[in-house]
Amino acid sequence: MGERVRTLRECLDVIAAEIAVSAERPRREAERMLMEYLGRDGLWLITHQDEPLSCDERLWEWVARRKAHEPLEYIFNRVSFYSQLFYIAPGALIPRPETELLIDRVLEAVDPAAEMTLCEVGVGSGAVSVTLALHLEQAQMIGVDISEEALGVAAKNVADFGLQERIELRQSDLLAGVPENIDVLVSNPPYVAEDAALERNLDYEPDLALFGGVTGMDIIVRLIDAVAERKIPLFCCEMGYDQREAVSAIVPKGYTIDFYKDLAGLDRGFVMTRKDET
Repeated sequence: MGERVRTLRECLDVIAAEIAVSAERPRREAERMLMEYLGRDGLWLITHQDEPLSCDERLWEWVARRKAHEPLEYIFNRVSFYSQLFYIAPGALIPRPETELLIDRVLEAVDPAAEMTLCEVGVGSGAVSVTLALHLEQAQMIGVDISEEALGVAAKNVADFGLQERIELRQSDLLAGVPENIDVLVSNPPYVAEDAALERNLDYEPDLALFGGVTGMDIIVRLIDAVAERKIPLFCCEMGYDQREAVSAIVPKGYTIDFYKDLAGLDRGFVMTRKDET
């Protein structure tokens, strides 16, 4: 493939044509691949279109992987989330832009200067816990996941940001391994129904982080039950766009709930707060 390429422009054309089957914006993704491969920015790419270019097999391996619908984040082992770059690898769900809204809701609901214990269920890559720890400097985080692979990815991100003293990672089925009192519970749980038709790129992401039973509500129900049983004051959770009615029906006594929408105007999550007992 590479033998046909003489200039940067020709290389972009070849890559875009190859990945068109899997990419919504093949030209843009081709540019991202070359920026990553060459270690250059977008401006350099624009101003060097006729530059002679010789590409080795590493680039064409990336092209083949993307053509097979593998997400670029796994190919590059890097994902942008809340203005930070995180390590990512298969075994951990790729953080989505809409999950940044979950961070916003937590930060709106707590005192940033207060000492507190936050627990994230389904810590995955660790991006949510790390981001919260960076913004809540007095908070201690406990991140749990049932997946050993995901915990390995999270551990690298916790170490990369120097937060080992403030974020403890545990392998646990939901809160089974967290006996401590929790002030804030945060989760982006698996909420996709078992029979949902998914895009091909999701084939590369862990089923444990995607599917939440027949209706997608299994983990959310278990978390809400745990919140009520343990009287956790604040629960911030992402959900599916079609789950508002089901969640509303199981809000426990003594709690209020507020739903929030994503940038597309779809229901995307909720904040459940324990009422003051007076």
